[in-house]
Amino acid sequence: MAKTEVILTSNIIGLGSESDQVKVASGYARNYLLPQGLAIPVTSANKRRLEALKQRRAEREAHELNAMTELAKSVRNFPPLVIKVKTGDDGKLFGTVTTGMIADELKHQFDVTLDKRKIHLEHALRMLGDHEVELRLHHDVVATLKVHVESTTIVTPPVEARKEEAPHTEKRGKRKEAAEAPAEEKAEKPAEAKDEAKEKKPRAPKAKKAE
Repeated sequence: MAKTEVILTSNIIGLGSESDQVKVASGYARNYLLPQGLAIPVTSANKRRLEALKQRRAEREAHELNAMTELAKSVRNFPPLVIKVKTGDDGKLFGTVTTGMIADELKHQFDVTLDKRKIHLEHALRMLGDHEVELRLHHDVVATLKVHVESTTIVTPPVEARKEEAPHTEKRGKRKEAAEAPAEEKAEKPAEAKDEAKEKKPRAPKAKKAE
């Protein structure tokens, strides 16, 4: 593939910054960089523009450093960024929390626009709960963002767990009543027996009068 050399006039992530002289594919330069004004051909006349490009680059980088330093201070005072995800009944995530999701929520919750490439995940976020995510805002500025991952899935308990215990309680109550009933009957029987004995007791015959 044919290569050509150009001087960048803008900061292009992964390629270079203003005033950098880089080699790129001829088609990439011809069809994109040059028409978009992101680069200029390497010529004697354009080389004289390098000082101006270097000055513009220094001003841009100073502005970015100040902006990222202020953002880092703000991030320290942010409440946890809430990421809502779908999970299974066991609480496991379907997939992972991505840098794109974090960037979207930063914009939505805190009105902060941040390139997702500045968000660094040491490991994939696959668990619910609290996490800390590193923000590489600038090569001289790093901040830590608190992230809270929570589930939007409503977990329904198993059918057996939903069965009410009320019928068992009633049965226990009936057993208790049934146990108490014979005791009451036994207590009443002696009294009834005494009453019956009084009624059945024969009366003494009256003595006859002497004639």
